[in-house]
Amino acid sequence: MKHKNLVLLITFLIMALFVFTACGGSSEEATEDTASESTDTAVVEETAEEPVAEEPVVEEEPAAEEEVVAEEAAEEEVVEEQPAEEAPAEEAAADAITLTLWSDDGQAPAFQAMVDAALEQYGVNLVVESLIFEDMYEQYNLAAPAGEGPDIIVAPHNIIGELSTNGLAVPMDLSDIAGQYSAAAIEAWQYNGEQYGLPFNTENVGFFINTDVVSACPATWTEVMDISREISANNTDDIETNKYGFVRMQADPYHFYPIMTAFGGYVFGKTDQGYNPEDVGLDSEGALAAAEFWDAYIKEGLQPAGVDGETMMTLFESGQSAMTITGPWFTQRVIDSGINFQICPIPGEVIERGEPFMGSFGLVVNPFSENADLAVIFVKEFLGSEENAQILYNETLKVPAHLGVLATIDDPYLAAYGEAGLTAQAMPAIPEMTAVWSAFNNAVLLVSQQGDTPDNAFITAAEQIRTAIEEGQ
Repeated sequence: MKHKNLVLLITFLIMALFVFTACGGSSEEATEDTASESTDTAVVEETAEEPVAEEPVVEEEPAAEEEVVAEEAAEEEVVEEQPAEEAPAEEAAADAITLTLWSDDGQAPAFQAMVDAALEQYGVNLVVESLIFEDMYEQYNLAAPAGEGPDIIVAPHNIIGELSTNGLAVPMDLSDIAGQYSAAAIEAWQYNGEQYGLPFNTENVGFFINTDVVSACPATWTEVMDISREISANNTDDIETNKYGFVRMQADPYHFYPIMTAFGGYVFGKTDQGYNPEDVGLDSEGALAAAEFWDAYIKEGLQPAGVDGETMMTLFESGQSAMTITGPWFTQRVIDSGINFQICPIPGEVIERGEPFMGSFGLVVNPFSENADLAVIFVKEFLGSEENAQILYNETLKVPAHLGVLATIDDPYLAAYGEAGLTAQAMPAIPEMTAVWSAFNNAVLLVSQQGDTPDNAFITAAEQIRTAIEEGQ
């Protein structure tokens, strides 16, 4: 291009000189008439006319044609140079490293909204691929070791133990930014003392109250029981017209766990390396105290028998019960019911607040990626920035793990879940957790149905869990 421009410039100058020469002959009389002008002027004119003797006389018409050609050439050059103005951006995109991110289809649009900024601000071509949630991790397990997987994958925290054990997640040091996130969310992505993912949202239950019946959030479970006694004081055998205070599912350890932690109970103890499967806590002093509380609650008839999840929600949204424990999946139903309600932190007892289980989605880097080191930095500095955490919240309406965004959200219900989650415990992602659910569920169910004493039900469950872990079940 530069050579072409030089040739055109030389051609144009020669043609301009020809035109100037052609006009010079007709200006001789004017030069003679102005002979009285200064000698310097005459010298200049003579100098300008010297090339005329060395060049043939050029007719005016061909000169005009050459001018047109020159003008057309100049126009063509302008047209050709226009794309050159865009070349830097195109070259930047071509030279940028490409990072591929796999996400389920529910969250992929949020990451897609970051693509332009990733290139402009960070020089990375971010390619977002949307996959079906149920299939994504099976595909990842096969594709990653073969070098065909993504650089980054969106994952729920409860599979991090499996990914780590199989060598499918890169450890990442978040010590410099961990304070910007919910402590429970950060903990959720730790396994065997290593951090394997950056959280971007959280999920946990909250304590619902009907504000037309219960004016303020109860501080303790003792207070919950006292309120329930007042509400149920005039109940009869007519279950359909009875009123209840707090109602929960008769089984389901997930919803019982916040009560158990309020009394000091736990599933697994903790070490610096994370959850300790050798320390099973269902027969701990706190867990047995929670079981005894629930046993007394049932004995007083403060909740109807045979309550499953649907019954629990129906009783609350109909106004028959005034308090319950549930999560974001129930919020819209309550809104649609017209009940005036509030979501509170979990009541405490021996500790200030009960600690529900927390789940989290986050970003994991593929160790088989050719750009794994860059991907870790990109996750921390770009995808994990407060600006992009805000985009994720706006697009998904999930409680953000980033505390800066959590502090600014204007949805009172999501904010309340976030507040309840500040004392949450990450649901254990260790393989031994699979041995917990069945035994724990049976213990809670036996107490709810008065099928066993609370102590015996929970001690038996703890023993069953230890045996299952020892046998590798």
